[in-house]
Amino acid sequence: MEPDRQISNNAKKSSTSLKRLFTPMVNIKHSLYLTLGVVGFVFVLAAWSIMTYGGMVDPIFLPTPTDTFRAAVDLFTQLNFTHDISVTIVRVIIGFLLAAVIAVPLGIMLGTYKPIEGFLEPLMSFVRYLPASAFIPLFILWIGVSESQKIAVIFMGSFPQLILMVAAATKSVQTDLIDVSYTLGTSRAAVLWRVILPASMPSIMDSLRMVLGWAWTYIIVAELVGASSGIGYMIIQSQRMLKTSNIFVGILIIGLIGLIFDYVFKWLSKRLFPWH
Repeated sequence: MEPDRQISNNAKKSSTSLKRLFTPMVNIKHSLYLTLGVVGFVFVLAAWSIMTYGGMVDPIFLPTPTDTFRAAVDLFTQLNFTHDISVTIVRVIIGFLLAAVIAVPLGIMLGTYKPIEGFLEPLMSFVRYLPASAFIPLFILWIGVSESQKIAVIFMGSFPQLILMVAAATKSVQTDLIDVSYTLGTSRAAVLWRVILPASMPSIMDSLRMVLGWAWTYIIVAELVGASSGIGYMIIQSQRMLKTSNIFVGILIIGLIGLIFDYVFKWLSKRLFPWH
């Protein structure tokens, strides 16, 4: 009877632990978090392998992991793919930083002061629904086929989205904090710097992280037209020659770079805003 009771107790503990893991908004151990992340990638790789090595999908549509790895080796060793990656990263960073430098201050003003909100929010809400890719022919006409044209596409896609997300983050600051600051004698001008900004900056950092991911989609679209280098250029050239494995390499590299940027933003957020 004693072993049966022990098994029953272990089962109850496991059930309790599982329920706790799936309790809304409850944190889990960092090691478990990382393990689950790795398992997610392994699951996708396993499904990919089954479909390709098992002959379920024609290689012209979905290359095997082995063919994709060989294509990556060829791109890096023979076709100077490192240069394409660096060119694309520079374009994204410049376009994104230009958008952030202008959008973050304006977004904070928009979320703080109602007259500025009334003036800017309807306009930005209108502009953010305009697809950045639709502006590519105009930018080519206005700017020409140059680096500026590609950076302009990133700016056009990132700026209106970012300004509204920053405004939303600023508006989410609890009014109780502002009321208490006034009670303690804080001036109206100081409230922005001492209360609203510290409270909203973690959310603003999250907004920057999200919009940077969108910026990568815009740069690939920009590089599909009128480019002579970059990841998007490599992808469109590979599509013309039916080199699907090269296309997969480009997509996977974008995902890897995006993952790195994502974790850098998370690390910076924890360092800069430990109270969040």
